[in-house]
Amino acid sequence: MVVSGGELPPLPRAGDVPRGVPVIAADGGLEYAQALGLEVTTAVGDLDSVDAHVVTSAGFAGTRVLRHPAEKDATDLELALDVALELRPARILVLAGGGGRLDHLLGGLLLLGSPRYAEAQLDAIVGAARVHVVRGERVVAGEPGRLISLLALHGPAENVTTEGLRYPLAGETLEPGSTRGISNVFTSRTARIHVARGVLAAVIPDDTETSA
Repeated sequence: MVVSGGELPPLPRAGDVPRGVPVIAADGGLEYAQALGLEVTTAVGDLDSVDAHVVTSAGFAGTRVLRHPAEKDATDLELALDVALELRPARILVLAGGGGRLDHLLGGLLLLGSPRYAEAQLDAIVGAARVHVVRGERVVAGEPGRLISLLALHGPAENVTTEGLRYPLAGETLEPGSTRGISNVFTSRTARIHVARGVLAAVIPDDTETSA
């Protein structure tokens, strides 16, 4: 699990955060992870957004601290994901704030769809929103009436087929930069999403329902 820095997001709902898994904190994510009662395995980044005493205390408690210079070629989130990837996990869950800088939010969404992480199932809780990266086929949980949007990342998502959504897709191509997949709606508690080629971000924006 990767806990990102930035604006402190709301605490996830009970059951959202797995226990007993390695936790990698990206910069200020160290304090957020501690607020969740998580034992941080590794803290990584330039660590300019976390109190120095917190970093020192974490190090004494057994957290591995990987400090990078402020002037670097990757965000703290990317560095944390790379550390997580070294563990060869089947799944990586990212916890992140929903506010903060727009460029970081956009960069983080694109990062989740990077082919570098294709061997792991990627999910994120971003504030009140949830993001599921879809390669091949995935079943995504929701509630009838909830919004879900499908966004193509890093190129066309070809032959997209869905079940359990109000506006089904049947072998269609979603292009990056298109709004074709925005504001679909769950009709059941799960939706099956298949993409023959490419990668999708399935975004459940929040817990509100829609009549659209």
